[in-house]
Amino acid sequence: MINNVKTAIMLALLGAICMGIGAFFGEGWLIVGLVVGLVFVGGSYWFSDTVAIKAARAVPVSEAQMPQYYEIVRDLTTRAHMPMPRLYVSPSAQPNAFATGRNPKHAAVAVTQGILQICTWSELRGVLAHEISHVRNRDILTASVAASIAMGITFLARIFAWSGLFFGGLGGGRGRNADDNILGLLAMVILAPLAATLLQLALSRSREYEADRDGARLIGDGEPLASALSKLDYSSQRVPMQVPREMAGLFIVNPLAGRRVAFGRWFSDHPPTDERIARLRSQQWAHRL
Repeated sequence: MINNVKTAIMLALLGAICMGIGAFFGEGWLIVGLVVGLVFVGGSYWFSDTVAIKAARAVPVSEAQMPQYYEIVRDLTTRAHMPMPRLYVSPSAQPNAFATGRNPKHAAVAVTQGILQICTWSELRGVLAHEISHVRNRDILTASVAASIAMGITFLARIFAWSGLFFGGLGGGRGRNADDNILGLLAMVILAPLAATLLQLALSRSREYEADRDGARLIGDGEPLASALSKLDYSSQRVPMQVPREMAGLFIVNPLAGRRVAFGRWFSDHPPTDERIARLRSQQWAHRL
């Protein structure tokens, strides 16, 4: 229920932002912003899973192709009293995994080729228990919508800003008003994506700790996930992965960890991996969900 409320608030916020950006250019653009906002709100809800799957270039796999993958996920979903999600594999060499979808009945889980190469099936079970817990907790809609909103805000800010600069230039504006418009447009280009990033940060870190905990409870052991996280953290900093910045929060470890960014730890959508591992190894998991 809490995640559903968060999602509804975010969708409403997206519509309001679209209208606000449109209103910046005048009453006529307010209607344009409203229409664009409705399109993005509907798309963020219904197609958030498709956006994430395509961004990761993941493809569906059958049980005949990967029987152990299916066996593990079927066992986990049976334990959690959940329907079986669609299963995908991304061609990325970086070891990683994510879950997406609007609810447990329309969920998808994806792993990369990289994680299949460096993790044992026991470790992969811990990773998949984490992702199934995201689905069970209905984190996936919140995370997917947040990612779609962040992409949408960034896209809209750039489109409206460039169109404003273009039409402003054609209008031959001069003086203080023209300068103010340009400054306003530049502020929009910078602040709108920053606001989207802060929105994701507010939602992501606590979710990862909870999914770690619930995944460990689901299998009765935190060590498989802890061991996998150690491998994933090391590899993610050395093997690049090409995904939009807005989608990074969906993955079990930050796929962009190898990029050196000032204050990167402050603005990471993931909690520190060493802290996650310490938590997993410091608790007992005798009681399964």
